[in-house]
Amino acid sequence: MTGKRLILNLFEMNTPTHITHGLWRLPGNNRHRYTDLEFWQELAVILEDGGFDAVFLADVLGAYDVYRDGFDDALREGLQIPNNDPMLVVPAMAAVTRRLGFGITFSTSYEPPFTFARRMSTLDHLTRGRVGWNVVTSYLPNAARNFGLADQIPHDERYRIAEEYLDVVYKLWEGSWDDDAVVRDAEHGIYADPSKVRRIDHRGTYFSVAGPHLSEPSPQRTPLIFQATASPAGIALAGKHAELVFTLVWGDTVHSTVQAFRRAAAENGRLPGDIKVFVQAAVFVADTDAEAQAKFDAYRAYRSEIGAYIHTSAPFDPTRHPPSLTVTEAVIAEGRDPGRVPPQLRGLSIPEYTRAIDEAWTDEFLAIGTPDHIADQIEHWLDVDDIDGINLRQYHSFDTALDFAKFVTPVLRQRGRLTAPDDDDDHLTLRERLFGRGPHLEGTHPARRYHGGANL
Repeated sequence: MTGKRLILNLFEMNTPTHITHGLWRLPGNNRHRYTDLEFWQELAVILEDGGFDAVFLADVLGAYDVYRDGFDDALREGLQIPNNDPMLVVPAMAAVTRRLGFGITFSTSYEPPFTFARRMSTLDHLTRGRVGWNVVTSYLPNAARNFGLADQIPHDERYRIAEEYLDVVYKLWEGSWDDDAVVRDAEHGIYADPSKVRRIDHRGTYFSVAGPHLSEPSPQRTPLIFQATASPAGIALAGKHAELVFTLVWGDTVHSTVQAFRRAAAENGRLPGDIKVFVQAAVFVADTDAEAQAKFDAYRAYRSEIGAYIHTSAPFDPTRHPPSLTVTEAVIAEGRDPGRVPPQLRGLSIPEYTRAIDEAWTDEFLAIGTPDHIADQIEHWLDVDDIDGINLRQYHSFDTALDFAKFVTPVLRQRGRLTAPDDDDDHLTLRERLFGRGPHLEGTHPARRYHGGANL
């Protein structure tokens, strides 16, 4: 293999509209089938055959209800509401695949760590070690109200909760059961050796958990740890815990942000290579440049500006104002606080603001053209921007994934950037596949200090 291998994920969500607003209306789009088991199984087969490493499943625990002070627009757009649990589609997808991994988004802010740890161990067993956990802290105000809180937990406190949450699940996954606790001794009637299973007796600021973990050790023990972040607090947390980081970066900040994550890992006693960084990317590919551009233009014709306002929780209504107004002027005209708008957006005109917040059509990590051109772009991202992988943004289900598999995967395999399927690799866990080492966390990871019941 020549050059850095691409980590290739599809960005998905168990909902009609994820981040490409309005495109559920595209002819032939299957988004309305998101409630069908067959939808997820068909998608899984496409991804595995197309060389994808994983499907990255986003999630939210509340409705987008900031824009226009309610969720009516989100419902009309099908924008992440309705949405279903991302964890429950994983066994169905795993049943029809052998190599495809699953990155599952789950928040540390609201649900207890003990039950979550068991669900993840169960999925790691059922998939034979192909699951990862995208650690998030939740950002929607409605989510907080859904769990009995008056308002959103402050940002930095959410990260303090996440730190302790991780500590609890690490104790359960790594420390509660010894590697050889399960003996399955039929002759003596002993399934598990009680001397090798223990309580964790965690008593902390936010959680109190006795244990023991209810699941026996799964293939990875601790699932592969993903994190989606770009904030200083998030970078610090990722440097300590994350193995794969999903981040949104722009322009000249790409390389410096990647390096920030790797420095954070080194500051926590880990190797810089213990963290791999991937970004959201868009690919429009066809036999000719003109055909690829025509596909981009056809898809873009279905875009919804309202969807972008909903998804970014716009604190004012741009549709009420003439295009000549700046964002600050429009916000003040509505009697609202301009401080609720990020500083870099306040001086923009309304049309400029609309373009800036719609991530589905940004020029960053967007490639349009022939298979060779797309492969060139991806190699540039890997070698110059220094990223390790992409979350492929979906515009059409299943054409986005099918096009990549048909046009781009063969070229990347030819160039040594993607590996061809190998029956000998079918037994590998997600961690082994992406890092080329054992199924368990590295010894430098903080979770491993609990292995074998140490430091409980």
